Amino acid sequence: MMSERRPLRIALLASFTAKPIADALDRACHNAGIPATVYLGAYQQYAQEILNPTSAFSRCACDVMILAVDTHALAGDLVFRPYRLDDDARRRWADEQAETLIALARTAAERCEAMVLLHNLEVPMYSPLGPLEHAQEFGIKEAVETINAKLRSACKGDPRIYLFDFDGFCARVGKRVVRDPKLYYLGDFKVAMAHVPELCSAYLAYLRPLRVPVKKCLVLDCDHTLWGGVVGEVGIEGIQLGPTPEGRPYWEFQQHVLALHERGVVLAINSRNNPDDVLRVLREHPYQVLREEHFAAMAINWEDKASNIRAIAEELNIGVGSVVFMDDDPLNRALVAHALPEVEVVNLPGDPAWYVNTLLAFDGFHTLQLTDEDRQKGRFYAQEQQRRHVAVAATDLASYIRQLDVAVTIGPASAMTIPRIAQLTLKTNQFNLTTRRYTETEVHRLAHDARFLMLTCAARDRFGDSGIVGVAIAERSVPDWRMDTFLVSCRVIGRKIEDALLAYVMQEAARAGARRVIGEFIPTAKNTPAQDFYRAQGFVKMEGGGANIERWERSCTGAFPFPEELTVDGGGMQSVRAI
Repeated sequence: MMSERRPLRIALLASFTAKPIADALDRACHNAGIPATVYLGAYQQYAQEILNPTSAFSRCACDVMILAVDTHALAGDLVFRPYRLDDDARRRWADEQAETLIALARTAAERCEAMVLLHNLEVPMYSPLGPLEHAQEFGIKEAVETINAKLRSACKGDPRIYLFDFDGFCARVGKRVVRDPKLYYLGDFKVAMAHVPELCSAYLAYLRPLRVPVKKCLVLDCDHTLWGGVVGEVGIEGIQLGPTPEGRPYWEFQQHVLALHERGVVLAINSRNNPDDVLRVLREHPYQVLREEHFAAMAINWEDKASNIRAIAEELNIGVGSVVFMDDDPLNRALVAHALPEVEVVNLPGDPAWYVNTLLAFDGFHTLQLTDEDRQKGRFYAQEQQRRHVAVAATDLASYIRQLDVAVTIGPASAMTIPRIAQLTLKTNQFNLTTRRYTETEVHRLAHDARFLMLTCAARDRFGDSGIVGVAIAERSVPDWRMDTFLVSCRVIGRKIEDALLAYVMQEAARAGARRVIGEFIPTAKNTPAQDFYRAQGFVKMEGGGANIERWERSCTGAFPFPEELTVDGGGMQSVRAI
């Protein structure tokens, strides 16, 4: 379990001298607010450490293992004289090396129950054949590319292993300079000291989602951010946007923002402007990529930007800590950073030509899973606008839920739902009673452990399907059950969905003959919406919970009815009934 309250245990096994990387990674994690310990494997002993069940690596019980094997270490003299082997021999070599790396990664994942970050190989920049390299039947570059393709394919089929694009990192830095020749010959350093921090930043894109809540919403200014010029002064015809030297930076910036929206990032506008001017651009400008329907919330007024962000977060029912803010004006950025330190403020450069690079370098939206719910999130928030109109007209909560015609389906975890379960444990903060974070590997293990009951809760109403919005993980102890994880997405809090999920758990516990269910609440800075949940559900607080954890109990005798306002389906488990 990726508890937020203990250091993230990282193991770095490399085929070259990697102590500077291990030291820099420790500092990078600290600077990112991630308590971490880094175990560095013995020099060039990566295979021995993985295969030996009593090695220091096997005993370190890491959460994440980075396996960094470089091309030279695998190829040896073949790097210099690849054509001393014929085509068939090079093919056999490529197949063998790929199989070896994949086997090592899988063994490490099984032995340590850890997430494995597997380097691919740097494709050689030079060939002894020069321009004839690409005319070969199976050249050395193609051989290394074949290994990388096999590694990529293996990672796609194994949720425990993630491919780290080391070749891409080398290309970004520059293959001519990624290695310092002097240090390479002196001590087998394969990454120059100047580029070690950038390598560690690339690692953080995989490590941060395990401990730091993923950002959910990108809030954007308009004038000089989405387009050039002030629309209120120059009009829709005068702004810079489109396939011109002045307009292209904004046009392509919007293309990249739309790509984020399509993978699940929620978009909002925060603009000091006349609403009609902005809406006309969104609706009518021929080169406006982001249209009105892409924004889940719009604060277009003359209020200060910090107040608007608070209003946007409230409207979307997310914490301000889930927000990223982009604005060309340094004064607005400073205001938001001071007033709302939880908000991630991205400093856009003064020249819009660098906007795209700045956006691509930002990794706060990175996740380790991409689910169907992510791809449909824009539609979910559009539906939410319709639900808010119903809420305004409703006289009370019960009538609101009845008008929505809310229905939930509760069922056991499956291979299809495990990625979403892991994602919810990693991302949900407000209605998450224990905030225990689980990787996909750990969820898979728990789902196949007979001691645990793992449930998902999907919701739908007359405006559409919200997908899987809740997770419950109960340890089926004897004679008591213990709630390990109980969470519901912030999008649906307050619609009795959480009540239905808990009632289902209570029914299952009663059927199994449990004496009582013990619920746990671990307070955080963000889960106050859940702090009184167990009390409201008839649980009694137990003595001796400790300063950092509350324990609540409820007997399994009695009735556990579902909320009358909504419909509950058992999702393929035993038929649902109130007992």
